Amino acid sequence: MTDDEFEEFYARSVKQLVGQVYLMTGDLHEAQDVVQEAFVRAWGRRSELRADAGPEAWIRTVARRLAVSRWRRGVRAAAAWRRHHQEGRTPAAAEPDPGTVALVAALRRLSERQRRVAVLHYVCDLSVDQVAAETGMASGTVKSHLFRARAALAPHLDDAADRVGATMAEEHGV
Repeated sequence: MTDDEFEEFYARSVKQLVGQVYLMTGDLHEAQDVVQEAFVRAWGRRSELRADAGPEAWIRTVARRLAVSRWRRGVRAAAAWRRHHQEGRTPAAAEPDPGTVALVAALRRLSERQRRVAVLHYVCDLSVDQVAAETGMASGTVKSHLFRARAALAPHLDDAADRVGATMAEEHGV
């Protein structure tokens, strides 16, 4: 991928990728950070990336792995603070939209694998085979996770939350 192709790829896909990773992690700022870091890493490998080979999947995978690593570091840091009887307080943020809260809360009820598969299929609009290739799962396993995710999400999302979730996805370019 040439420099110009990479810049076009970035401009075309950054907003969508942030939205997708946000739905996987439930943290917009973290999603923005890890997607930017993934693009920085991709810039160093831009000559190896091919536009027709789906560089979005590479960015998404790297961003998700970065988010998991950061989450693990955060858990370890919180445990260290508790061990030393320190209280860490964070400033209050503006309240999120109720529909967004409902969607993220419902997605958090899923296992990490189900959430990832559901976001890749329904938000990223990847086929079952594409999700299988990106996650390293068999197609049948992806279908099983999708079935279970739908069943688990159904009681937690009403029509209003679905509409707000669709609006949120549009706002975040997904």
